[in-house]
Amino acid sequence: MEVLRPADARQVEELVAWAAAGETPLEVLGGGSKRALGRPVAAEHAVDLSGLTGISLYEPEELVLSAAVGTTLAEIERTLAAHAQVLAFEPPDLGPLLGAEAGSGTIGGAVACNLAGPRRIKAGAARDHFLGVEAVSGRGEAFKAGGRVIKNVTGYDMCKLLAGAYGTLAAMTRVTLKVLPAPETTRTVLLLGLDPVEATAAMTAALGSSHEVSGAAHLPASLAARLAEAAGAGKSLTAIRVEGIAPSVEARTTALRQELSDYGRAEELDDAGSRALWARIRDAAPLADPPDRVLWRLSVAPQAGHSVAAALADGHDVEALYDWGGGLVWLALDGGDDAGAEAVRKALERRGGHATLVRAPAEVRAAVPVFQPQPEPLAELTRRVKEAFDPNRILNRGRMYAEV
Repeated sequence: MEVLRPADARQVEELVAWAAAGETPLEVLGGGSKRALGRPVAAEHAVDLSGLTGISLYEPEELVLSAAVGTTLAEIERTLAAHAQVLAFEPPDLGPLLGAEAGSGTIGGAVACNLAGPRRIKAGAARDHFLGVEAVSGRGEAFKAGGRVIKNVTGYDMCKLLAGAYGTLAAMTRVTLKVLPAPETTRTVLLLGLDPVEATAAMTAALGSSHEVSGAAHLPASLAARLAEAAGAGKSLTAIRVEGIAPSVEARTTALRQELSDYGRAEELDDAGSRALWARIRDAAPLADPPDRVLWRLSVAPQAGHSVAAALADGHDVEALYDWGGGLVWLALDGGDDAGAEAVRKALERRGGHATLVRAPAEVRAAVPVFQPQPEPLAELTRRVKEAFDPNRILNRGRMYAEV
């Protein structure tokens, strides 16, 4: 496959227009760190947007930043850190999980996949911070949408549509995002030795409290043992994060430890330990090895997460990492020929939710649904949206669903 590397947005427009005229399918890439996420793309050429780099606008006092899509998250985070600001949706670095280098992810890839880390329960996903975009549709037409403020003009919110479309509707060239002040300090309350049912109850209690919890995760003993930040060797780890200004964090952490005392004696991680721990949870780092294990990402009702994992454990070797208070479940399992797809979908039938196959061999991802199968009315809407943006299906053809 030939790799095409446009140097600017104008060249992207010309390239996509050429491909549209010849109905030539293209694979749209940023840093390539998430290339193995989704179905294998049917394409004749790859379009590498990593040459579109640079922060074109950053106004700390207005909490807004614009950058070309090939700008690495690492560069953006360094720039924001110099002004004590962050991307509040906490985008994960999935490169090591998918066989790519750490730190190679781009802002365009994070937005296109609508990624979010542990703070999702409080701050929302990438699309909730996505203010504006410059892009080229599959028709080869450049367009702009949104702006520099949350409330803009009436009409269709194109930003929300493109976030999570995995590059199947348009090749974005520049994005504008809302940024927020960074927490002054972080503390983590740790509960050791809880089983998934007890951990879910503890996380629910913490999230339902008045202490503004910004992270709630549970790792079984096998995964907790892989974290250098974990206390209590050989025990499961339930982590509750509190962020903000120092006096408030200290008061809230103390109160939270007292309120959770029924679940056992609570440990506490300081600021540095907390940041290291939550970065590892954000990236699902304990599940990176061994790299040949199948990995699923389930979004379920928080109270159902542990029962889904338990249902799959009856017949499969399963390891589960619970985030978002139990609502996000990372599952590593011995999947067999179908990567465990039949068992995973069956486990969700009675409990609700959806599942994404995050890591599996390319031939498996081509054969089974990677994303949750859509009911026919929604599938028809998806086809119509694809038709409007990319009638010749040249952009990331088949990455999400075979027919689009």
